[in-house]
Amino acid sequence: MAARGSAAAERYARALFSLASDQGRVADVGEELATLVEAMRQVPALRDVLVRPLHPAKERRAALRAVGERIGLSPLMLNFCSFLIDQRRTRDIEAIHERYVRLAEEAAGRVRGEVISAAPLDGGQLERLRTALARQTGRSVDLEVRVDPALLGGVVARVGDLVFDGSLRTQLAQLRASLTGEG
Repeated sequence: MAARGSAAAERYARALFSLASDQGRVADVGEELATLVEAMRQVPALRDVLVRPLHPAKERRAALRAVGERIGLSPLMLNFCSFLIDQRRTRDIEAIHERYVRLAEEAAGRVRGEVISAAPLDGGQLERLRTALARQTGRSVDLEVRVDPALLGGVVARVGDLVFDGSLRTQLAQLRASLTGEG
C-alpha cells in the first residue's frame, strides 16, 4: 500500500503539511503535490531533470518553474520543491506525497485501510465492514478493496497496524489448533 521512503520523507511531509495547514490549504496542496507526482510519472524526462543530480540545481529549478506554471503550482509548492532540489531530496517526492496524504487523512479523522476478500463484496457488505472498522479504530475508514480467490472465503482487513483476519483459511487453522490441542 505504501511506497518505501526515507525518514527524511516523513520530516519533509510534516513540514509541508504544517505550512499548508497554517495557510488553510491542506487539500489544495495535496492536490498540487499529487499533480506534480503524476506529471513526473507520465513524463520520464521531467522526472530525470528534477531528480537526477547530473542536472545543475539552477536548471532543475528552472524546469520546476516552467512545469509549475503549466500545472498551476502555488508559490508554496514551488518554494517547497525548490528546497527539495537544494537538499537533493526530489527523489523522495513520491514518499513525501504518500506521507502527506496520510497526515491529511489523520487530521480529518480518516484512516486508509485495505480489504482482501475471496469474492467481490456488494455495497451492503462493504458498508457493514466499513462501519465495523470505524467502530474499532474510532475513525472514518476509506477502504481499498481487492479480491484474492486464494483466501477460499471470508475477508482480511488491514487498517494501519491493525489486521482483522476473518478468512476461512485462518478460521480452519484455528479450528485445527483447538482440536489438536496446539492452541
